[in-house]
Amino acid sequence: MLLSRVAIAASLVSLAACSAAERSTENASANGADRQSSAPASSPQLPLASPTPVTGNIAAKSTLRSCAAELGAAAAARRVEVCRNVSPATHPPCNAANSCALIEDEIARSCALFDGDGPPMKGCRTDPKGMEAAADVVRRYYSALDARDYSTAWTQWGDDGQPGQTFKAFENGYAHTRSTRVTIGALTPGDGGAGSIYQPVPVTVDATLDDGRHQRFVGSYVVRRVNDVDGASPSQLRWHIDSARLTPVRLSAG
Repeated sequence: MLLSRVAIAASLVSLAACSAAERSTENASANGADRQSSAPASSPQLPLASPTPVTGNIAAKSTLRSCAAELGAAAAARRVEVCRNVSPATHPPCNAANSCALIEDEIARSCALFDGDGPPMKGCRTDPKGMEAAADVVRRYYSALDARDYSTAWTQWGDDGQPGQTFKAFENGYAHTRSTRVTIGALTPGDGGAGSIYQPVPVTVDATLDDGRHQRFVGSYVVRRVNDVDGASPSQLRWHIDSARLTPVRLSAG
């Protein structure tokens, strides 16, 4: 039997008591510190780490860019309004001072949470189980990296972050990246197996390092969600990055 939106929200009071930003930070600190140091071949540090050692004051280069700064005050306010309308959280991260990626992540989380419980809520424009929702995870990942919101980027891999990485190593890997941009290729239906659905997301990634050099990578991410099995948590039912294979592209000097 489907629960009402009010009932679902009430059952998640303890989860909703803190913002997604707080949850991201807690997950990164608690889970990342105990991770193994070597990542599996399918999940390398992706990409854009400077080839030179990380030195100097990383924090000075890691100032988060707000959604208001990224989109402008009016556009950011519209996204904040959507976020507040759909989020069941007591203190949702629906604030233009946060990154756009964090706000969009809360919108996606809320839309997925209430999917199938009556008509879609206003602001839930994408099918949470569809291919575009899977691609949106990759878009949010690079949006978060570009805004230097490493906690939100980390949790696009799932609650425990990127396999084989500590959060600090993940963050340091992007210390010399000035900007990133991802282009999503044509999507084709994914495959199911072992109770999950795996959606390939082809990408081209462009980045600029803080010394002005440009990098480009092509390849694909695989985004995964549990296929509505009994007992699956809301987090497991959401799309998250499972693995990626990216290859650097040599850019012409001209």
